[in-house]
Amino acid sequence: MIATNDAALIADRAFEADREGWLHPAQQALIHERGWLRMLAPRAAGGLEMALPDVVRLEESIARVDGSMGWTVTLCAGAGWFAGFLAPRLAREILATPDVCLAGSGAPTGVAEREGEGWRITGLWDYASGAPMATHFTFNAVLREHGAALLDAAGQPRIQAFVVPAALVEMVPRWRSIGLRATASHAYRVSGQWVHAEHGFAIDPSKAVEQGPLYRFPFMAFAFVTLAANVAGMAHHFVDLAEECIAHRRNRFSGQDEPLIEVPAVRALLDATRASLDAVRARFYARLDATWAQVAAGAPVSEDEAAQMQALAMAWVNASRRAVDALFPYCGLYAMREDAPINRVWRDFHTASQHALLVPHASTGQIATQPL
Repeated sequence: MIATNDAALIADRAFEADREGWLHPAQQALIHERGWLRMLAPRAAGGLEMALPDVVRLEESIARVDGSMGWTVTLCAGAGWFAGFLAPRLAREILATPDVCLAGSGAPTGVAEREGEGWRITGLWDYASGAPMATHFTFNAVLREHGAALLDAAGQPRIQAFVVPAALVEMVPRWRSIGLRATASHAYRVSGQWVHAEHGFAIDPSKAVEQGPLYRFPFMAFAFVTLAANVAGMAHHFVDLAEECIAHRRNRFSGQDEPLIEVPAVRALLDATRASLDAVRARFYARLDATWAQVAAGAPVSEDEAAQMQALAMAWVNASRRAVDALFPYCGLYAMREDAPINRVWRDFHTASQHALLVPHASTGQIATQPL
């Protein structure tokens, strides 16, 4: 859980950060002082290598204070996790960077042309949360040689992940979302830059360089649980603020001019909403703790077990959607004020929940598995 004084600092600067479209300098300083962007990186490279359930609970608790702060920490710390899949020398070099921050995108919207002992990279990627403070960027690119795509065993274009220093990257400032404004999730471009082959890596437990349990945890399950905790954290924050709004409203159409929160149906809705969120949250963490213990003991996670973890993450996200949508109509016009905390949380929640991993597939209703 986040410390009380840290939560207060984040909350105090949240409005200003949202207005300015980037985390306040005090928030950025706190992120680096606490080492939050190193918490998933291997100890051997200079990271903290924290247990995943502890990281997820921390990320949830930050998101319950401010969505933009939680989202930025989660996405950039998640990119730091990739250090466990890099050549040890390169990982140490990256983690030794002052105020290191990795940002990036999983979309394969670039190409890497083989050239000598490395690759010449060109591409444009959207949505790199934390881009203004990134010291390095990660991305996926389609591999080519002599202008033709290299193919995998199934005859499909090969896609590889890369990490490059920010000096090779041009930020394209076009983040215009209504929510998560302070994540500054801008696009970025690489224009014909060459990098050594060691800057490429595979996100696969079987190819991890570090052998701690963090790097043997299935990637898709890892992505789902960290994102879901953020969305749910924002939803829990919204419910708290919604109850405050409802407590200050009057039910003037009942003939009794009673406090809205004392209307039995409204009180029951609030209680049921909290109970539903708490119940799925408990199931989520019970599964996460058990899966982590399994990996920490050296056992692999089967595809079915990973799917169960992802399904519980989506159950928490869906319960969060229901909670926010059910309570918002009772919050009044105050909740529509752009400077109201509940409005910011509502905007952040609906922006975060549009992440590609968290949107049900349009044709099948199943959870999507493509990266953003």
